[in-house]
Amino acid sequence: MKAGFYTIMAAQFFSSLADNALLIAAIALLREQHEPIWMTPALKQCFVVSYVLLAPLVGAFADSMPKGTVMLLSNGIKFSGCLLMLLSLHPLAAYAVVGVGAAAYSPAKYGILTELLPARQLVIANGWIEGTTVGSIILGVLLGGALISRNVATMLLGFDLPVWDTGIETPPEAAISVIMGLYVVAAIFNWYIPDTGVDHRMVSRNPIFLIREFVHCNALLWRDRLGQISLATTTLFWGAGATLQFIVIDWAARALGLNLSQASMLQGVVAIGIAAGAVIAAKIVSLRGSVSVLPVGVVMGGVVISMIWVTQTPVAMVLMVAIGACAGFFVVPMNALLQHRGHVLMGAGHSIAVQNFNENIGILVMVGLYTVMVRYGLSVDVAIVIFGLSVSSLMALVMLRHRINQAHGDSLHLIGMDKPGGGDGL
Repeated sequence: MKAGFYTIMAAQFFSSLADNALLIAAIALLREQHEPIWMTPALKQCFVVSYVLLAPLVGAFADSMPKGTVMLLSNGIKFSGCLLMLLSLHPLAAYAVVGVGAAAYSPAKYGILTELLPARQLVIANGWIEGTTVGSIILGVLLGGALISRNVATMLLGFDLPVWDTGIETPPEAAISVIMGLYVVAAIFNWYIPDTGVDHRMVSRNPIFLIREFVHCNALLWRDRLGQISLATTTLFWGAGATLQFIVIDWAARALGLNLSQASMLQGVVAIGIAAGAVIAAKIVSLRGSVSVLPVGVVMGGVVISMIWVTQTPVAMVLMVAIGACAGFFVVPMNALLQHRGHVLMGAGHSIAVQNFNENIGILVMVGLYTVMVRYGLSVDVAIVIFGLSVSSLMALVMLRHRINQAHGDSLHLIGMDKPGGGDGL
């Protein structure tokens, strides 16, 4: 791997670390303010809505300048969202500002891989990036849980700056102030990301043109027979993963008697499984064989349903690892395939923006449905069963669609990997 790739990994690690720790701190802030319980999953919706609304613009923005610069500016927006949260803006609104930064960050983070590395290294690179990201998720949720715990919060609140009164008086506020420092560290690494030498020129600054171009790119990727399979799979993965975050918190409280800080640790265990699955996939699954992992998604839905019979924390930890491993194993090859097809069809920044648009619609829909379930008092066990059956059923439909595509002559064994439009094989 080129040296710049490791700088990208470091920048991504610290930015993602902060993102995941901030979610736990924001949940704690909502609870401290005695907001309704349905606002907890609504946090995620406020975060990802920018991915959907800004999708036509952020891809062109990511392609208009060196992507390290885009990542630097995006981290600045995330930092501002944290500051607004400390200045008493409602957590939902402040977290939405952080989401704006994340929406701009993502096309640059993934798009730079296709500019920096050849296609044959994309699965390995994605394995490393996903592994690093999952590592940051593990540590981020653990860090968020630790920062709001009584002992750490007491220590942080006991620290005073001379002369200047920061106004930080609660455990969530202390946690957010530490998280802001992580965004600064990420920005330092962003500064040293190399320019890949790709021509960065915005085709048009007219938003109407950009929206039309985005609609065309979105349709192009959905028409591509390999693109549609990978896009459907990653959309389902991210929607399911975001929903599972909140299901685990509620389930851990009911079935295991864990508080928010302890439940965040259990989320970290899921991420350990994702990391393991991602590493295994990077080692044994090639770009050519990426669609062979689809059945794992069906299995994952069944494993999720088994949560309703678990009442012991050690068993729960094993189950969380298993769920994460299934998810990590099938999402890494699908991400690599999607990035490759998108890069061939429309360019890195545009393709990642299309990916983010669809994946975050999945998050909005699935988390939204869970929010409605919580709002109207549906039990967490029923929600788990509905969630698991939905994942398995949708993955089965994706597999069926792929078989139909193959029956119409689209095979991964055909030649023409770089031909746009037909989705011809790898």
